[in-house]
Amino acid sequence: MYIYFAGDHAGFEMKEKLMEFVRSLGYEVFDMGPKVYDETDDYPDFVLPLARKIALEKETRGIVVAASGQGEIIAMNRIRGARAALLCAGPQRVALIRASRDHNDSNILAIGARFCTLDEAKQGIQMWLETPFSNAERHLRRLRKIDSL
Repeated sequence: MYIYFAGDHAGFEMKEKLMEFVRSLGYEVFDMGPKVYDETDDYPDFVLPLARKIALEKETRGIVVAASGQGEIIAMNRIRGARAALLCAGPQRVALIRASRDHNDSNILAIGARFCTLDEAKQGIQMWLETPFSNAERHLRRLRKIDSL
């Protein structure tokens, strides 16, 4: 499986470390930017192309590392077929990550670099990559409704 990464200046340093981590798990990683640190960059320039790619290439996933991940999710979820979820810190993150895959077949994981440690991000990514979609009829039905918009 191919994993595409993108983000912004606030997530640049963490993104670089997480790409190496995901490679160490055996995945092929592609960096969609930013490729250099630029404090004036704008996340839509990087995350929207990633969301379009993930929506078209069904056997891929995306990971976005930015300041909060919130604006990135809002932008990416406007792309039909992109299903971005936020990696949250705290005691409920395990249940939320699993639900984002098991119930919602999320194909993009957004990480708020200002709200998540590197270790939390690594644990969350590994769990997200290893959790399959359930293919339960009720979840498929809901996804069809979303994709029809």
